Amino acid sequence: MPRRHSRHAVTIGEGFKLADHAPGAHAEVDKDEAHKRTEIAIAGIADLQNRLVANQTWSVLAVFQGMDTAGKDGTIDHVFSGVNSAGMSVTSFKQPSPQDLLQDFLWRVHQHAPPAGHIGVFNRSHYEDVLVPRVHPETLHLDRLPKQMVGPQFWDHRLEDIAHFEQLLARRGTLVRKFFLHISKTEQRNRLLERLDQPDKTWKFQPTDLSERGFWDEYQHAYQTAISATATPHAPWYIVPADHKWYARMVVAEVMLDTLEALDLQIPNPAPNLHAALDAARAALEAEGKSGA
Repeated sequence: MPRRHSRHAVTIGEGFKLADHAPGAHAEVDKDEAHKRTEIAIAGIADLQNRLVANQTWSVLAVFQGMDTAGKDGTIDHVFSGVNSAGMSVTSFKQPSPQDLLQDFLWRVHQHAPPAGHIGVFNRSHYEDVLVPRVHPETLHLDRLPKQMVGPQFWDHRLEDIAHFEQLLARRGTLVRKFFLHISKTEQRNRLLERLDQPDKTWKFQPTDLSERGFWDEYQHAYQTAISATATPHAPWYIVPADHKWYARMVVAEVMLDTLEALDLQIPNPAPNLHAALDAARAALEAEGKSGA
């Protein structure tokens, strides 16, 4: 397990209560210190990603969830700003397509799991399927499920499927790190007002932002249930206080850095049969320089 920010980690879901985690906490770290630590972590992530790509064995999946305005987009953009895009993918899971709805709910997700040597980022994820339809059960009919399959244990079964899916990824060599950006209702109100007050942010505002805000308690319960059911040592959740964006970004960056450092990856040596080819390439390039070609 990563050594930093263990106070935010949930590896065993039993007894988990979202109310025990303060959205405004920042562990006595001030804004300037957080910025410095974040930049150090971003540089470290970039360096270690090169080793991840070179080894082509392990992969990393970072899952981001949170209420509207929690800062998912900004956190992802900032934390992974130094990463080579050739070895990284970001997938945002919107409403499932008609084809998706004819498959099991994890079908579209598995296709975007990061291959060996890559970092994958889910901006919203497979957890949407135990959040939105749970808060709005009237939408569940869109999944085209047989009525007999939607019984009292339906949500428990779906959460079990998610846990098994993440275990499958872990057994393949994918390190799964899940971040719940925990924002308070008051801070969400402030950020929604900011979107309305600033012309360059108005485009972000959707009428559904206010209607979904009316289901705040239901979403908090759905998140608590999901985190409790799926927090494991191989796929931990991090309950990241998100009222201060600068603190949330520091936590995520340092967890990702610790995750990559724990792999202790080194740049692999060339295979023995490549040495002759490398020597020949060097000689050819040096000869070019001497001839002025």
